[in-house]
Amino acid sequence: MSTVTISAADINKLRQATGAGMMDCRKALTETNGDFEAAIDWLRKQGQKVAAKRSDREAKEGVVIAKTTADNKTGIVVCVSCETDFVSKNADFVAFGQSIADAAIANNVANLDQLMEVKIGDLTVKALVDEKLATIGEKIGITKFERIDAPFVASYIHGAYRIGVLVGMDKEAAEAGKDVAMQIAALNPVAVDAASVPAEVIAREKDIIMELMKQDPKMAGKPDEMLAKIAEGKMGAFFKEQTLTAQAFVKDGSKTVEQYLKDSGDVKVTSFKRVALG
Repeated sequence: MSTVTISAADINKLRQATGAGMMDCRKALTETNGDFEAAIDWLRKQGQKVAAKRSDREAKEGVVIAKTTADNKTGIVVCVSCETDFVSKNADFVAFGQSIADAAIANNVANLDQLMEVKIGDLTVKALVDEKLATIGEKIGITKFERIDAPFVASYIHGAYRIGVLVGMDKEAAEAGKDVAMQIAALNPVAVDAASVPAEVIAREKDIIMELMKQDPKMAGKPDEMLAKIAEGKMGAFFKEQTLTAQAFVKDGSKTVEQYLKDSGDVKVTSFKRVALG
């Protein structure tokens, strides 16, 4: 029996992340002892079409800035969060986010801890965040920092600073880089290709597929070996939908992203980062 108290805020958070109903979210959190990610899996195992795990739901409002160095060898993306869209849409707040991204580029920052100690004028970024918090009266913070180093890095900001994307490539290809970054912003792939999907993600998807098949009356009595083979086939569909190079290219659905990159000079994507407001 769960000893964790499930609050209305917990239920609402799960609803926002998955789109599932309130009672289903309450039951999922109760069944998983309040574990948010396990609750998402529980809902999916019941056959509900909910969002898979993503790490881009941390900040409700704010700005996401993606930038590269002048030589396009390094790119950074930073999320500066706040509580309301009134603040996030303010020109001063956007400029504040831009100044932090500029400082990250200028100081060759490698991670979030380094960024907080970088100085802009006489103050560190940490001190500037505290000062901005006092001025605005809202909780603000730098909630995400990502960096890519590659022979060529493309950056892209989608919408009103709501999604930032970096794409690392093996050679210079500005147009292809922008197109692929837009693809990543729109379809949010989990990895570059099937080979680069983390083992834990594959195991998680297989577990959900197996559980759903076991609940299907048509699969009753079938041996586990057969179910495992069927699951492998279903994983093929997962890779096609969720890995970048296998996805249909958004600008031309007749080809995959891999084919588009080949047509664009045999360019290869080495890595990507996508940061979004939740």
